[in-house]
Amino acid sequence: MYLTSSLNSLTLSTPFLNGTTPLSHLSEPTSSLSLQPPKPFTFLPPIRAMRSMQGRVVCATNDKTVSVEVTRLAPHPKYKRRVRKKKKFQAHDPENQFKVGDLVQLEKSRPISKTKAFIAVPVPPRKKKETKGNEEGAAPQELGIPLESQEEQKA
Repeated sequence: MYLTSSLNSLTLSTPFLNGTTPLSHLSEPTSSLSLQPPKPFTFLPPIRAMRSMQGRVVCATNDKTVSVEVTRLAPHPKYKRRVRKKKKFQAHDPENQFKVGDLVQLEKSRPISKTKAFIAVPVPPRKKKETKGNEEGAAPQELGIPLESQEEQKA
C-alpha cells in the first residue's frame, strides 16, 4: 500500500523537460497533429499570392492569344532614379475580344501553353469626374449664395 502511493507521487526529471513533471502528464501521449481537427480535403492547392498586372494589348493577331506590354517603374541600379521598364507577356483570350490598345488585367493561372500562363481580363473603365455647369453667368451651386451680378439682373 505504501509502495503504490509512493510510486504515484514520484516525479521524473530529465534535461529535455527542463524540470520535473508528474508521471500522470507523461502517461498520455500527445501530438501537435492530434490537437487540431482534420481539415477537409480541397481539390485546389492554397493560393499563396495571386500575381496580377495591368498592361496594354500590343498584338492581337494570334488566335485566342494576345500580347500584353506591362510597364512598371523600377529604380535604376546605379543612379537610383525611377525608370520605366517594359515587358511583354502572352495572355489567353478565349473569345478574341481584345484589340490593339485595349487596357487589360493579367491574372495568373495554370500554364496554358509553353509561353502562356496568364488570362486576359477586361479592366472596367474609370469613372470620370462630373463637371458641374459653372459657365459664365452661372452661380456656384455648392455655396448657395447668389453673385452680386445676378442680384442686379433680378432687380
